[in-house]
Amino acid sequence: MTAQVEAAGHVLPVSATQDAIVVARREAADGIAHLTLRPAVGGSFPAWEAGAHIDLHVPGHTRQYSICSSPTDRSSLEIAVLHDPDSRGGSAWVHAELTVGTRVVVGGPRNNFALAPSRKYLFIAGGIGITPMLAMIEAAEHAGKEWRLAYGGRSLRTMAFARELLDTYGPERILLYPAEETGRLDLETLLGVPRALMLVYACGPQRLLDAIEEYCLGWPAGALHLERFAAASDGQGTSGPFDVELSRTGRTVHVAADRTILDAVEEAGVRVLSSCRQGVCGTCEIPVLAGEIDHRDAILTPEDKARSASMMVCVSRAAAGCSRLTLDL
Repeated sequence: MTAQVEAAGHVLPVSATQDAIVVARREAADGIAHLTLRPAVGGSFPAWEAGAHIDLHVPGHTRQYSICSSPTDRSSLEIAVLHDPDSRGGSAWVHAELTVGTRVVVGGPRNNFALAPSRKYLFIAGGIGITPMLAMIEAAEHAGKEWRLAYGGRSLRTMAFARELLDTYGPERILLYPAEETGRLDLETLLGVPRALMLVYACGPQRLLDAIEEYCLGWPAGALHLERFAAASDGQGTSGPFDVELSRTGRTVHVAADRTILDAVEEAGVRVLSSCRQGVCGTCEIPVLAGEIDHRDAILTPEDKARSASMMVCVSRAAAGCSRLTLDL
């Protein structure tokens, strides 16, 4: 995982939010709602850059959705949401309730998937993973960089923005792989030979990203940038209990085997900025002063994880053999 990380705060109030209104809605593809939001009281949204997402506060949940509109127009922002049949409430609510005129609470924007400077870019999208790529393509095009997009999906009917992208940029730069017609993304052709001065940005289902990581093992360090829909579930460290020292007060908080660090410190009365609670948004990043970490998030780069200067306290834990962590809390 080599996506860029935005530093989060330490002990802070809940994330700044604002009310927004749905001003337009259309079906971008089968099962994908494309929504345009404007601030409810006028004005503009906070600035963002390509790759950013917002927090959408739905009943009982907070969900993260990539912004798929241009950062140059802050009077509105757009998101596209797939109706996931296995939804735990987020996408189902969006598709059922977010109609034109609906008021909704949003947080952010934040960016864990920033576009780093490069001469060349290869963008790879699987399904709804196309959403962060739209602003990235705009930024690369505006900067005069060399780029291509490889975009895979089940069929053209399910691939949001595919026809618009093809019409705008042409088949030389927009490579479409509707599986029912052409087969799956040809990763061997795309990634089999490392390319100098090129960065790879990929977003999509876990299986696709795992395959991309395998193909990019021989690429230069830092060439691959991923944004995952879910954090790793196969941590190599202990799932047992451990203690966390809060350096600012000297307090020690016990973290039981069935609790997260975030759960434990909140129950102890410490407020930590958090959002997804799944290790995918980067909000709860906390500096680590001592101890070994079992990183289970989908945000930090391998280099960041090796340094272990910070951790996402919603999912990561003490590593095997480490009974105590000291955090800047």
